[in-house]
Order: sequence, then C-alpha cells, then structure tokens
Amino acid sequence: MPDETALLVADVFEAAGALRRLGEQTAAAEGLTQARWQVLSVASEQAITVPQAARRLGVSRQNVQRVANDLVALRLAAYESNPDHRGSPRLALTPRGKQSLTRVTARAERLHRTLFAAIPDEEIRATRASLRRMLTELDRHEAKSGKR
Repeated sequence: MPDETALLVADVFEAAGALRRLGEQTAAAEGLTQARWQVLSVASEQAITVPQAARRLGVSRQNVQRVANDLVALRLAAYESNPDHRGSPRLALTPRGKQSLTRVTARAERLHRTLFAAIPDEEIRATRASLRRMLTELDRHEAKSGKR
C-alpha cells in the first residue's frame, strides 16, 4: 500500500489537472486561454518583463513570449520601454486587458464559491496552510539542489 505522502502527491496532481481543465473552461467563456489569463494576471499589478513573468509562472520564457505577443496582438497588453534593460521591454495591461482580466477573475471567483460551498472555511484555510508548507519545502529542496 502506498504511503500517505505518495497518495497526497497523487491527489495534488489530480486536483491540479481538474483545476487546469476548469480554468480553461472559465477562460474560454471570456474569450481567453488559461495561459493568456495567467500572463494577464502576473502583469496586472505592475508592468513585467517576459523573463520575470516566466519565472513567476514557472514556465519557459519562450512560452510566455508567445502568449505575450498574442496579448499585444489582441490589444489586451502592450510593450513599454524598460529603463533597466533596453532589450527586454515590459509587458503592461491595456484598459481592455484590465477589463478582460476583471471579468474572467470574477467569473472564476463565482464558480469557485459555488463549487466549494460545501467545504467549511476552516477546512479550506487548513488545506491552504498545508499546501503552503509543502511549497515551502519544495522551494527549499530546489534551492539546495541548485534548481532555483
């Protein structure tokens, strides 16, 4: 019989897959892909370079560059000059991009509240705390192994 840690990892992967599928459906309802939604989200607080966005999302710079270019073509984002690095412009949301992000985020929040209404708030908080501890340990492992 697998140990509880192995089962937890399997459950996390299963939940991640289900949440990714749900995210794709939610984004599609607003005319986005989940990748576009994620890049809009990481660029929402302040303009960010593509490499910075890729690091925050844990994906390749090339993937983010392709998505960023799509967002610019759709006029949801724009490149602006970067005084710190002339060759690496910053991606900033346009007003249209901010509206799109607001709509998809509100849709997701409504859906999450409905889906998880039967789970008590204290259980959600405890689960979040456990996941945050797991992520801290994963970060520590990556730092020790030189992967981060």
